[in-house]
Amino acid sequence: MTRIDYKSSGVNIEKGYETVKMITEPVKRTHGSEVLGSIGGFGGLFQPNLSGIETPVLVSGTDGVGTKLKIAFALDKHDSIGQDLVAMCVNDVLCVGAKPLFFLDYIATGELRPKQIAAIVDGIARACQETGTALIGGETAEMPGFYAKGEYDVAGFTVGIVDKSLMISGDNVQEGDIILGLPSSGFHSNGFSLLRKVIAESEYGDDFNGRTWGDILLTPTKLYVAAVQTLLQKYPNAISGMAHITGGGFIENIPRAYSQEFSATIDTSQWKVPEPFLEIQRRTSLNNDEMFNTFNMGIGYIILVNKHYINELEGILKDIGEISFRIGEMTLKNENNESICFV
Repeated sequence: MTRIDYKSSGVNIEKGYETVKMITEPVKRTHGSEVLGSIGGFGGLFQPNLSGIETPVLVSGTDGVGTKLKIAFALDKHDSIGQDLVAMCVNDVLCVGAKPLFFLDYIATGELRPKQIAAIVDGIARACQETGTALIGGETAEMPGFYAKGEYDVAGFTVGIVDKSLMISGDNVQEGDIILGLPSSGFHSNGFSLLRKVIAESEYGDDFNGRTWGDILLTPTKLYVAAVQTLLQKYPNAISGMAHITGGGFIENIPRAYSQEFSATIDTSQWKVPEPFLEIQRRTSLNNDEMFNTFNMGIGYIILVNKHYINELEGILKDIGEISFRIGEMTLKNENNESICFV
C-alpha cells in the first residue's frame, strides 16, 4: 500500500513552523504590559487597564478585505492588505467611542507560502502599532484544493473598550450639529467587485495622474483611531455621532450615526472628490446617488460635532496634521426629505 502522509496531501507542517518564526517579531512589537502569555498559546491573554473607567463596555468588530485581495494576487503584493484588515475593524468600533484593545487575524490559503503570510502579518502588526492595538493571536489554515494557487482569504476581529457614560450612541445628536468629514486614502476596501470590472487587470500598470492603477487600488484603508481618540479625550461631550464610510457609501453608513428623526444635509462642494472616483464614474455612467451609495468619494469617516465646539475640534485636527472638511449639518427630518440629502 502506498504511504500517504499529511505533507503529500498538501499540508506542509514545516512551512507552518517557518511562518511562525517569521511573524513572531512583528507580533511582539504590538505587545504592551497588558498582554500576558506568549505567542503560540491556545488563547490570547489580555489584562486591560480599567483605571479611570467607571463602567467599562466591551465593543467588538469583525471584517475582511473582500475582493480587493484579487488585486493583491494579480500584483503579488501583500504588504498593505494587513492594514486594510485592521482598519476595517478598528475604525468600526471607534464609531461608538471605543479604543481598540486587541486584534486577532485568520488567514486561510491553499498552499502555505511563508513570505506571503509574513508580509500580510507584518502589515497587520504595523497597523496595530499605529492604533495602539495588541495583536494577541491568529490562525493560519492551509487548505489544499480549497483556494486557487497563490490565493488566500483573511478575516480579523477586534475588541475595544469605552466607558458607558462616554459612549457615542447618536442619542445626543441635535439640529445644527456640524458634519465633519475626514478624507479617505482612496477606495479603501469597498466597491472592488465593481472596480475590478471597470479596471482590467491589464491596466494595473498603467499610469493615471502620476500613479499606476495598481498602486491606487491597493492603497490601504486609512486608520482614524489616533485622530478621533485625541478628539474624544479632549472634548468628550462635543461629538454626538460618528460613521465609518464603508460598503454602501454615504447613503447607507451616515444614517447609522443618528435616529430617524434627523436628516444629514451633505454639501458636496465642500471637498474635492479625488480623480480616481470621477474616472470610475465616467467609465460606468453611474449617477451621483449611485456613486455615493457605493464608494466613500474621498471621505472615509464622519463626525457629528456640536456647533459650539467645531472650531476647537478643527484646531486639534489641524495641530496633529489631519485634514478635515465641514461637509454638512444635521436637520430635523420632515415629509420632504430623506435620512440623508445632498445639495
